[in-house]
Amino acid sequence: MVQLSFDVPGAGAPWGDTWTLPKGVDPAAVSEIDLCYKYFGVRVRFVVDEVDVISDRRHLTLVDLALALVNATDRLSAGQDAAIGFTESEEVIRLRVEGSQVAITSSTHPWRAVAGCEQLVGEMKSFLRGVYAHLTGQVPGLAENPVVEGLRVK
Repeated sequence: MVQLSFDVPGAGAPWGDTWTLPKGVDPAAVSEIDLCYKYFGVRVRFVVDEVDVISDRRHLTLVDLALALVNATDRLSAGQDAAIGFTESEEVIRLRVEGSQVAITSSTHPWRAVAGCEQLVGEMKSFLRGVYAHLTGQVPGLAENPVVEGLRVK
């Protein structure tokens, strides 16, 4: 079982203000660095067979994670190993292809999980579709941002 989801904080909640761009900022022109460091904080839950690969106890910036998942999805789809890094953390989630399975490990935690490659890639793509839809629904001008456009699943 693979579960990958995110929760957007409500108004007044920690990180809730990261979902509002400052007045006068053109969403299409927000830089990748700002998208990865400043905006769109969420709680992410990534669970593989009861292992919390990413725990929803911490906040992450959604675009930063999504960019890492785009790369990981492309690599796994090509039968290559991949990794998911985080801008604000030293942790790296390693994804190693083992036939039709993917072994998932952390650079900072002792757990190990295994998922079917097809199921994992499918869940990542579904997550990315949700990220794109939510970002562009919340801030319509982001549909014209080249970084956010790069999150569209092909």
